[in-house]
Amino acid sequence: MKKITSEEDTQRVFDCYCKRILKNEAINIQKHNQYLNSKQISFTELTPEQLAQLCTCDEYSSDYSRFKVLEYDIAVKDELLAEALQELPERKRDIILLSYFLDYNDVEIAELLNLVRRTVNNQRNKALKDLKIRMEGNKHEQD
Repeated sequence: MKKITSEEDTQRVFDCYCKRILKNEAINIQKHNQYLNSKQISFTELTPEQLAQLCTCDEYSSDYSRFKVLEYDIAVKDELLAEALQELPERKRDIILLSYFLDYNDVEIAELLNLVRRTVNNQRNKALKDLKIRMEGNKHEQD
């Protein structure tokens, strides 16, 4: 093996070494980019359902209408429903909120509001009919 004697020879060996490092690094970068391209998908290639799974929406407390029933604070996000609930008499609104938002049954609601179970059932059914009428009316007004 030839012994490196001059500074010029040392410079050539170092130059060759640097070129080999740069070439191998370029190959590594190309392989990495090919790997990424095989795993990544453009947003334009996604279906609307897949795009919907990726997005998030911020929620603020001002987005909700709040109703107070006994010691409970109930938040309703749907504006149409909140407006219709607001228009109901207080007892009917309380029965609807306790029944559908807090999952109380008729017996429990009757005990909380000091009513007969049958009255709770009748009031809830009337309230649902009123809500339906009010929401349909409000929906047509908004359109």
